[in-house]
Amino acid sequence: MSTLKLVFSLIAGAITLGGCATVTRGMSEQVNFTSEPSGAAVRTSIGLACPATPCTFDISRKSAFTAIFTLPGYVQQEINVTTDVAGNGAAGFAGNILLGGLIGMGTDVATGATLNHTPNPVNALMVPIPTETKPGPRIRKPKPTPVS
Repeated sequence: MSTLKLVFSLIAGAITLGGCATVTRGMSEQVNFTSEPSGAAVRTSIGLACPATPCTFDISRKSAFTAIFTLPGYVQQEINVTTDVAGNGAAGFAGNILLGGLIGMGTDVATGATLNHTPNPVNALMVPIPTETKPGPRIRKPKPTPVS
């Protein structure tokens, strides 16, 4: 293979593949939602909802959000889910030096392919709503009778 064909092959491969992390990891991630006890309803600040845990959503890797858990008789729980660079996402991003160059790096950044959601799974520890205790009847101590 001539040098010119090799260069064109590498360029075509880089353009076709886009970003290495985008190809190997994808642009979305499965995020699992659980609660203790199970059965809590979950809704997210990005518009996703499920009626009862456990459940899973396929969420864009670059979307940070808040998950709100509700269960009758329990205090509502809100959990912030952030994104951070994953070890293998960074490796895929670094692979762009060999294949994708600036095009691949730009693709990986634009798609969020180097990111993971934290925490994942998103687990809510549901706290029972405290029950009010009504005071019982007051017991009055008898007054001492005066000694005459």
